[in-house]
Amino acid sequence: MASPRTVTIVALSVALGLFFVFMGTIKLTPRLSKDAYNEMKRAYKSYVRALPMLKKMGVSSIMLRKSIGTLEVASGIVMTLVPGRPKDVANFVLLLLVLAVLFFHQLVGDPLKRYAHALVFGILLTCRLLIARQPEEPLPEKRTLSVNGEEQPLLAEEAPEKGKIKVS
Repeated sequence: MASPRTVTIVALSVALGLFFVFMGTIKLTPRLSKDAYNEMKRAYKSYVRALPMLKKMGVSSIMLRKSIGTLEVASGIVMTLVPGRPKDVANFVLLLLVLAVLFFHQLVGDPLKRYAHALVFGILLTCRLLIARQPEEPLPEKRTLSVNGEEQPLLAEEAPEKGKIKVS
């Protein structure tokens, strides 16, 4: 049976991965939702206008939107399907993207309701990363001794810890 830690990591990985695949796809194509796609186009135009440094570097709103969307789709796929260390790398990339998007929302003065989802998913990404980076605690083995055909726990396990009194 899988540990609760493993179940939590898998559930968060799949849910977050699918969410970012969906959101990245909306940034890349109007096929899922034409209204959401047009809203993304408008938002990214305002982000580039608010940060003239991007224009000086030759980054257009289209390039910014498509690069963030592509990173979200790629990282979402990795979070959903690829096992092991690449999931943590994808998690970190998505966390950086969420922080960048939060910065953009603050820069243009968007109200909280426009970026609340980014805050929530940033917190979920952080939680998933923290849980995944914690070492797995091995389950304690129950050692038994066979006496006269009966399994009995070892005396060392029954004895109270040093300095503690056993109350029954």
